[in-house]
Order: sequence, then structure tokens, then C-alpha cells
Amino acid sequence: MLKVVEAPLAGHPDKVCDQIVESVLDEYLRRDPLTRMDVQALGSNGMVMLGGVVDSRADFDAAAVGKAVYAAAGYTDAIELFVNLDKPTEDSARTMVRGGAQGTAIVHGYATKETREMLPRSVVYANVIARRIDMLRQSDPRFAWLRPDGKVQLATDGDRVRAVTVIVEHDPTMELSIVQSQIVEEAIASSLPSMDDVKILVNSGGSFTKGGFGANAGVSGRKVLADSYGGLLPHGGMGLAGKDPLKPGRSGTYMARFAAKTLVTEGVASNVLITAMYALGIAEPLVLSARSGSGEDLTDEVKKRFDFRPEAIVERLQLRKPIYASCATYGMFGRTGLPWEDVDVV
Repeated sequence: MLKVVEAPLAGHPDKVCDQIVESVLDEYLRRDPLTRMDVQALGSNGMVMLGGVVDSRADFDAAAVGKAVYAAAGYTDAIELFVNLDKPTEDSARTMVRGGAQGTAIVHGYATKETREMLPRSVVYANVIARRIDMLRQSDPRFAWLRPDGKVQLATDGDRVRAVTVIVEHDPTMELSIVQSQIVEEAIASSLPSMDDVKILVNSGGSFTKGGFGANAGVSGRKVLADSYGGLLPHGGMGLAGKDPLKPGRSGTYMARFAAKTLVTEGVASNVLITAMYALGIAEPLVLSARSGSGEDLTDEVKKRFDFRPEAIVERLQLRKPIYASCATYGMFGRTGLPWEDVDVV
């Protein structure tokens, strides 16, 4: 079965916006762990707009945080950053007080024995290549010609990689043929177990010398498939970047992954898919289902062992810590140091 996914580089405009709102969230949580937040970012043509709602005792320069993120992503041009944040409405505040879900949400969690990361193989390989390209740009002097923007797409058929396409932004003085050969040799070949019969295209449309907000708009929460399971599994459609951990879309997604990974780690099944649906103002999921790839119903097992109420999830996984900027790139799963990946706490 052909499985096709993509992985944006850290300097992709959408990913820059994700990193900005997640860094702002982290700064709020660092100063006030009880912060409630739902903030999005839009970047284009030398500017970034931060908009949304925040309820927090913390006070800091969010624009400065965003500019620092932009520079850290590898961009050297100056940007204007506008901040337009307000308090939640009275209706939202009442829901917060009584402990119900802060919005509606459909969430899915998945784990598989297919890889060490317990993710589909294509997702793992695509993120490895994306991370490798960023590492070369950041730390290898031979790749000083690389610029931040870009994307990886990858297709697998069974356990074989069939195709890889890469787009990388580069210095205008670099010959396209050198860009292509170096990315193939140092980023793709070094990241895959085999290059046999793999179709590879690098900058197939020609030179790419102007990226970032100067070439395309970026929006936070838009790369929702790359953040999770690459579009190979169901997705509730909600972007998580910029949302505090009590939002059911965020906490529920992490608990669904945590529970699925736990069951696979324990040998209950070789792969598990968990689905939950939340209604506004109601703490318990309206629907909760868990099934193995072979069709076995694991719902009762999950309900017995895992509390899917947002407040319970936040407490169990300790989600009020400033950890979210660290998972704004290369996917939110299959990473070390993230509480929903640490099944040893079970």
C-alpha cells in the first residue's frame, strides 16, 4: 500500500508561525502555568500578526518573542510583529470555571510496531530528512548556501521507500545542479536505509532563491497532518499550535497517542487507533473508541485505564510545562522528552 506524507522544514512559513505561537504559549506557561490561551499567527510580506485570546497573570513582550523565533529560524530580514490579544468572552469564562471541555473536538491517537518511534515508516523517514537538511544548514559550513524554507515529500510501499521530493531554498549564487547533488548525497542518502529504485527529485521546478514570508504567507495550525500521522490516519482537522493544554483538542490528542502507544508497548496489539469526541462544556468525551488493526475492540480496556477528561489529562501528563515550542517542528510524536511519548509512567 502506497503511503505518501510531507514534512516541512523548520523555516517553512507555516512552521515559523507555529513556532511563534508555541513559543508565546511556553512563555506564558513559564510565568503562569494556569494560563488559558488560543492564539494564531499570520505572516506575510515582512509582517506577522498575532491574534486571539489569553487569560493569564503573566505579562511580557510577545512581539519580542516572535521576532526572536523568526531570527532563530534562520531569517535575517526585519519583520514587524503586531499583537492583538484579548481576554476570553464571558461565555468562555463560565465554561472554564465549571471544568467542562473548552470547545468541541474530534481527536485521534495511533501507535504501531512498524518502527521504533511507533509511527508509520513514511512519517519517520520524511521527518528524518527534514531534520537532516535543517541540521546541515545550521551547523555544517559546507551548507552555508542553504536558506530556511523548504519541504520534504516521501512515499513508501510496504517497507520500501519509493519516492522522495525535496524543495530547499538556497543562495542565488549556487548552481542548481550542486544544490541537487549535495541534498541527495548528504541529506537523503544518509537518512534512508537504501536508495535502490527510489525516485528522487530536488528542486524539480528550478532554483528556489526567495522563500519565507517574502514569497508565501504562513499560518499557524495549517500543517496539521505533518504534525501528527502524515494524513495516513483520521484527523479531527484542528490545529493544536497556540492552544493551551486544557483545550480538549490538544489534551485529548496527546492522551489518545499516549494510550495507544501504551497498549502497543505492552503487546496488547501491534497497532491501535483511538478516537474521542468532545462536546463544549462537558468534561467526559461524548464518544470514545479504541480498536486494533485486526479489528479487536479495545474500548473497555482504554476506558478502564485512561481518564480522558481534559483536566485529568493535564495532571497525568503534566502538560502545564513550557514544552510546546520543542514539538512545533518535525511532528509532535515519536520524539523523546515529551510526556505523551513516555509510556514508562504507566
